[in-house]
Amino acid sequence: MRSQFDRELRSVQDNLLRMGGLLDEAIARSIQALAERDLRLARQIVVDDFKVNDLRFKIENQCLTLIATQQPTATDLRTIIAAMNIILDLERMADHAAGIAKIVLKMGDLPLIKPLVDIPRMADEVRGMTRTALDAYIARDVDTAKSIAKRDDVVDELYHQVFRDLVTFLAEDRTAINRALHLLFAAHNLERIGDRAVNIAERAIYIASGEMKELNTPVEEPEVSGLN
Repeated sequence: MRSQFDRELRSVQDNLLRMGGLLDEAIARSIQALAERDLRLARQIVVDDFKVNDLRFKIENQCLTLIATQQPTATDLRTIIAAMNIILDLERMADHAAGIAKIVLKMGDLPLIKPLVDIPRMADEVRGMTRTALDAYIARDVDTAKSIAKRDDVVDELYHQVFRDLVTFLAEDRTAINRALHLLFAAHNLERIGDRAVNIAERAIYIASGEMKELNTPVEEPEVSGLN
């Protein structure tokens, strides 16, 4: 009985990592589409978002079946419940990646207001955070999970830097407000992905210790209508 449970739990975790891989690819491709103004790629990213959604439902069903048919211990039950929460975060993170692709489609052939510098850095950081958080979940590694908080601070600072740069640019050219907002919305999506990577890290701590603990204190965001 226990060996069967372990096999099924590994299948859940393997599929969860697959979902993380799809997300990682979606983030990378969305930034590529933004940088290269690749509308075809942007459309494909939006279409491919269903793969993440389908995998989320598959994992959710696996988890419910495990709970209903097996006899999980308290630690095992925390692992399963954490997985169900993590897949929700991964699905939302993929939605944010698709959101960047939709921004590319809205921009059309409008030139970028400024070279992309901090936004690709944000993307690299949140991709790394997500991989590390998932690794911490699988390994039940509290120290690794806690390291995510400092990396999220880096993402938040990059987001605020994007905001400051765009405000400075608009002070000189008020006609470029739409192009500025497009980039700010893209950065906002990445910032949200980082926040959800922190959620995953918190779940890793939960299954290892049985305690729910917030890793980061919410920070004030630049006030821009329509971001949330």
